[in-house]
Amino acid sequence: MRPDRLQKKLLEIDPGIRVSEVNGCIRLEGEVDDWQKAVKAGQTAVDKKRYLGVLNDIRLKGFEQKAVLPEIHDLKYDSRHCDVLIIGGGVTGCAAARELAKYQLDILLVEKGPDVASGQSSRNGGVLHTGINFSKNSQKLKYCVRGNTMYRQLSDDLHVPYENTGQITFARTKWEMAALRYVQSTALSKGVVRTKIMSRDELRQYEPSVPDWSIGGLYMGTGGITCPHKMTIALAENAAENGAEIALNTAVLSMTKENGTITEVVTNRGTIYPKAVVNAAGVYADVIADMAGDRTFTIHPRIGTDLITDKKLRWMANSSLGKTPFTLSPEQLKEIPDDPVSRVKAILKNMHSHSKGIGLIHASDGNVLIGPNADEVPDREDTSTDRETCEHIIRVQQEVQPALRKSDIIAYFTGVRSPTYEEDFVVRKGIFTENIFEAAGIQSPGLTAAPAIAADIARWVREYLETFMEVQENPFFNPKRKYKPVLSELNVEERDRLIHENPDYGEIICRCECISKGEILDALRSPVPVYTADAVKRRVRCGMGRCQGGFCLPHVMEIISEETGLPPEEIVKSSSGSTIIFSKTK
Repeated sequence: MRPDRLQKKLLEIDPGIRVSEVNGCIRLEGEVDDWQKAVKAGQTAVDKKRYLGVLNDIRLKGFEQKAVLPEIHDLKYDSRHCDVLIIGGGVTGCAAARELAKYQLDILLVEKGPDVASGQSSRNGGVLHTGINFSKNSQKLKYCVRGNTMYRQLSDDLHVPYENTGQITFARTKWEMAALRYVQSTALSKGVVRTKIMSRDELRQYEPSVPDWSIGGLYMGTGGITCPHKMTIALAENAAENGAEIALNTAVLSMTKENGTITEVVTNRGTIYPKAVVNAAGVYADVIADMAGDRTFTIHPRIGTDLITDKKLRWMANSSLGKTPFTLSPEQLKEIPDDPVSRVKAILKNMHSHSKGIGLIHASDGNVLIGPNADEVPDREDTSTDRETCEHIIRVQQEVQPALRKSDIIAYFTGVRSPTYEEDFVVRKGIFTENIFEAAGIQSPGLTAAPAIAADIARWVREYLETFMEVQENPFFNPKRKYKPVLSELNVEERDRLIHENPDYGEIICRCECISKGEILDALRSPVPVYTADAVKRRVRCGMGRCQGGFCLPHVMEIISEETGLPPEEIVKSSSGSTIIFSKTK
């Protein structure tokens, strides 16, 4: 749409919005009193045929983004020269570090959080998607299908949970079944295999708890599940085992660009001099791209809340279940003409919505996850939860599983997705900056796509570096992460042998999850060591059971203190300021 026509259209949203063209992009400026107006304007401005992307610089009146930055200010990485600087320690950044470690390169990954997987990589359901609901020409489909096929080997190499559980979308009416048949008919042309339309009785062989209202549905056999934070941690540790350096609590503050190339990157811990830069900064990817002079997109934060049930409810889901994105409510159906074409078209429209909808997910560690919803917010770091949202998610999911009760929920969390207005990934070489490589807009199915994205990024970086230096393969690269025993996965004989070798594995610290002192010490002695309660929780699940750390947290803190020499008062939950103990009382 031409800028003058777009300007007229945006007048209906807010008269203060201004439109211009910048570097092949549409730019929006102005100030609004409602964030949803800014989001709607950005969505309206999308024109993939004419423009590279939308630069939505509309401000929300009275709002100022406050980035949570590390309190550390030292010179640990000052004057550090490296071949590749990766910005962002989520699953994509850590996967890229591991892929690049296959070459003899000096790799530095910087993460502003106190641990890898501090952002959306630890705040999602862990579903490995099939890609069936993405358009044929999208990067989402390309990387989702390719990445899905890589997870079995990754799981074996990195000792991370993986289950090929499949996915099911239930249908309530004949119109929904017709829509699902159409979706299934497009699967092979998208590269998605093992899909089948099934009757209610056929679905029962995969999912015993089929809802009473379902007449059948679509089974997608390539769907799976993993643990998102364990996968990210494993990728980071294996990258470190192969020579990459992981710098936590390190935030990028600015960049210097000369002759179309990034020459300096300023952080809170000194100035770094990279030859190539990988932008995997999640919700701040557009900010980093802007620093580098390579921005063609805008991240608009979208939050989603997930609820975690007690493990005793694992019977509720064998796979990933949902009545969305295809199901329409009775109220919606009343507004649609009662003819086959109209109804099927209306149902299919939901397939390309920005949310796959609230679902019920069989998690890799035995819990059932419920969620997430999808709400647009201005704050990139808004991970708050509220009662109203949690109760809404429960009500919606009770349609799929009526036995679900509020008392079954043991925890909940909110994550911030990082979509672009084009609702697609931005995985590419730099357009205006020669030595940057973008991995942005990585929302769902980002976890599924990450290893495939990392493979392309690593190839492009290598090809770029080879234009002025020699890049050789790393003859010592080992794709296998060092094995760490997981007590709950061992049989009695294996446990007995392990405990005789090391009695620390015989001392149970977390009774809910059956976690031993030996497993906690393994986490603290990792190639990416982090000495916080949450770091231990993410690595070995101490505190993830019904009591949520009520019994084991003091013991975990005691072990951290013994291992590091830190006094208990200095041990924090996650980052500086998240104090657990303020002072001694006895």
